[in-house]
Amino acid sequence: MVRVETVKCESPIAVYNLQVSGHPSYYAHGILSHNCHLISRAGDGMYRQFLADCKVINPNVRVIGLTATPFRLDSGMICSPDHFLNSVCFEIGIKKLIRDGYLCPLISKAGVNRADFSGVHMRAGEFVSEEVDALAGDESLVSAACAEIVELTADRRAVLIFATSVAHGQQVVETLRNNHGIECGFVTGQTPAAERDEILGRFRGDASNELFGQEPLRYLCNVNVLTTGFDAPRVDCVVMLRPTMSPGLLYQCVGRGFRLHPDKQNCLVLDFGGNIERHGPIDQIKPKEKQSRSGQMPPAKECEKCHALVACGYANCPECGHPFPPPERESHEAHASDAGVLSGEVTDTEHDVHDVVYRVHRKRDAEDDAPRCLRVDYMIGLDHWQSEFICIEHSGFARRKAETWWRDRCLDPCPDDADEALELADAGLLATPESITVRSIAGQRYDRIVSHRLSEIPNTALEEAPF
Repeated sequence: MVRVETVKCESPIAVYNLQVSGHPSYYAHGILSHNCHLISRAGDGMYRQFLADCKVINPNVRVIGLTATPFRLDSGMICSPDHFLNSVCFEIGIKKLIRDGYLCPLISKAGVNRADFSGVHMRAGEFVSEEVDALAGDESLVSAACAEIVELTADRRAVLIFATSVAHGQQVVETLRNNHGIECGFVTGQTPAAERDEILGRFRGDASNELFGQEPLRYLCNVNVLTTGFDAPRVDCVVMLRPTMSPGLLYQCVGRGFRLHPDKQNCLVLDFGGNIERHGPIDQIKPKEKQSRSGQMPPAKECEKCHALVACGYANCPECGHPFPPPERESHEAHASDAGVLSGEVTDTEHDVHDVVYRVHRKRDAEDDAPRCLRVDYMIGLDHWQSEFICIEHSGFARRKAETWWRDRCLDPCPDDADEALELADAGLLATPESITVRSIAGQRYDRIVSHRLSEIPNTALEEAPF
């Protein structure tokens, strides 16, 4: 609710108090706009018309905008020289606000196995809703996602779920009720006002509902409703059961868990739509610059096996046949993403190793006499490989690490030549890796292997090897 009242003061300058949901904002000779990212960049709409009329009354009127998301999907950063908001006068990061006690910390938990849903098309910069809904409505997918939600939120008081559509939201509510005996509220844009107020009151834990014997709702599902402006400090888990190409929408959804409450220490974020992987950690989200297609070279990608640069359209490398990872998933997944919701968040995930490939590696553009490595590629999924580089021919700390790595796997001493190391590996003289633990740090480009589970070291010595 917004209302304006005049405040009397000794100065002849008129000061207006803009009441926004009970929060007063005093600003003389100007306009203070809350959630200014909602104002259209084009010169249309109610807000732009209001600002234009104010400019007629006072050509020197100043406008200050307040927002947590200073960007729009259709136009990027909202501040620009030709915009009525033309510069950023003050900003503060999420991590600092969390550190100083103004926001609740966010955490995320890893899923186990991921469903792959590729091929969803784009329309007007966002995923085609009909295609997303068709994929998200898969019964086994919804069942698996709800089971994980229940498991990971056992100690949570208020779980806010964002669904892809009304049909999908209803399916989630029914699955939680039928499979787990959990009551989950549901609100959409069509929910009657009285019913919606009752549901939101129960979810917030309003005292008036407790007087009538109504227990607070632990789970609440919604469709495109409870984003900007929804205030429920009890929320200690946000579930993204939908994908989005809008970094602002992701920020607003996850931001429902930032509010402080005496009964919560942090807010858990479960991302089933690959959104954090798509946009990056919440505290590092930036809008992507629009790219011009005219005159651009075709995009390319590098084969991780043979290092050939090929067009992005290839599903398999035309040089060596190695399969590329599938396109980005565009529906929600059966399990929550393990991507960190804040930059610097560390996630360790153990993967079974299905195959291992050894080969000699030299850095690209390196001199011919530059030291080489033994490259080890671990197959940890149908089309997912994780690599590490053993610095066989290096010196110093890198060499000592290589010797330790080799000693854990082979009876023979670590060779000084990468070709010899490859021969020993191909001869089966190294212990077989059974699993690896991969560490992901949100905001960093590459994951790394931090530990291995190995079979017993082969008893065969070098002199007994079949070569």
